[in-house]
Amino acid sequence: MRDLFPVLRVLGMLMCMFSLGMVLPGLLSWWLQEAVWRVYPASALATLGAGLALWWLLRGHREELQPRHGVILVTLVWVLLPLCASLPLWLAMAQLGQPITFTHAYFEAVSGLTTTGSTVLSGLDALPLSVNFWRTFLQWMGGMGILILAVAVLPLLGVGGSQLFKAEAAGPIKDTKLTPRMTETAKGLWGVYAALSVVCALCFWVGGMTPMDAVMHMFTTVSLGGLSSHDASFAFFESPVLEAMAVFFMLVASCNFTLYFVALRKGHWRGFWRDPEVRATMAVLIGGGLLVALLLWANGVYEPLQALRHGMFHVVSVATTTGYATQDYLAWPVFAPVFMLLLSGVATSAGSTGGGIKMVRMLILVQQARRELTRLVHPRAVQPVLLGGRVVDNRMIFSVLAFMLVYGATVIVLSMVLLLTDLDPLTAFSAVLASVHCTGPGLGAIGPSSNYAGLTDFQIWICTLGMLLGRLEILSFMALLSPAFWRR
Repeated sequence: MRDLFPVLRVLGMLMCMFSLGMVLPGLLSWWLQEAVWRVYPASALATLGAGLALWWLLRGHREELQPRHGVILVTLVWVLLPLCASLPLWLAMAQLGQPITFTHAYFEAVSGLTTTGSTVLSGLDALPLSVNFWRTFLQWMGGMGILILAVAVLPLLGVGGSQLFKAEAAGPIKDTKLTPRMTETAKGLWGVYAALSVVCALCFWVGGMTPMDAVMHMFTTVSLGGLSSHDASFAFFESPVLEAMAVFFMLVASCNFTLYFVALRKGHWRGFWRDPEVRATMAVLIGGGLLVALLLWANGVYEPLQALRHGMFHVVSVATTTGYATQDYLAWPVFAPVFMLLLSGVATSAGSTGGGIKMVRMLILVQQARRELTRLVHPRAVQPVLLGGRVVDNRMIFSVLAFMLVYGATVIVLSMVLLLTDLDPLTAFSAVLASVHCTGPGLGAIGPSSNYAGLTDFQIWICTLGMLLGRLEILSFMALLSPAFWRR
């Protein structure tokens, strides 16, 4: 147990940092004289008090974090911080006379921090502005990962950040040092993220959104989260210009942020466009959008320009795991919504703010399959797996294969559990996929024109588990269940 004390000490620090995030919606609520303004300082003080207590009790345990500590800490953060994030939602809804259960409050907080975009709330247009601000701000904080921000700050407090960064980051970014110090790497990534956020908010404002709508939808666009302050989601604006802007920024956010950092640092972008994952991601998203647009036009659903507008917007939105909607795409030919949901598993890059399997893993799997097919014909052939002209280490291939096995098992098991609750197969399977991919809307009863409020508490908890597993990329959580992990 004493081995966990350094982890709990850092967790206390992170809780203190997280409590500062409640200051912004609190100030906004106080400025607007909303009835719920007191819930934010109360929630912040509760979170700060709990964090300070953990830190103070364990302040003497200042050991450097080991790799296993990073896995434990990341898991604890994504499980426990939503408890803190749910406090303002739970208290505010109770004060408004629209109480929600702890299950719904925790689900909403997990959906925010994991950038999933699922919701159990309705009447969003009538909610206090600060409540919607907090929901969307959670997605922005979770987009690049709270722990990557912590890596930039905690070393100043005497806590090494290398293991936290590797545990939180996705795909090949885990073992990539962009600068000699992890702190500088984290600061660089957050600098790119912040700059993109500012540009996105300004574009939305110029495009016709109110300043607050621009900020809130910037939060959920660059994070590929998709929560909205309106029940109608992006359809509220009825603007092809804003939709085009959203498509552009979703495409930008679906790429590996480390490539932006390197391109800006070195002053050229040739390496960015040569990256095979970027090319594959753009090809799938744009090609998929054109395919669905052609399908909509061929079936007479829309005229050509409208088909292009709605097809491209929804494919990019769902496939990048954002989840905005302007149309009820469940009324389209059945191929389109199923195709978009399946794309949400692969159409974002490692190191982006999106969820799912990540494109780099699919590229490795395709190359490995090609190698095995070649070996059937030429058993003695030596054909390494190449990615971007570089040989992929066998350890990475085995890791990808293990991930895909665990991913498939997770989707099947969670879907079967939902089926045990008598949920219809379409809704059950799509709810699990949408949760594990951190996409948000699914098919059936949880489509773009509805939400998750109709599910039972048990079904909500299964979807919550799916979101957490998706954000942790499954293997990090599964490692905790291994007895070998806990041996010294």
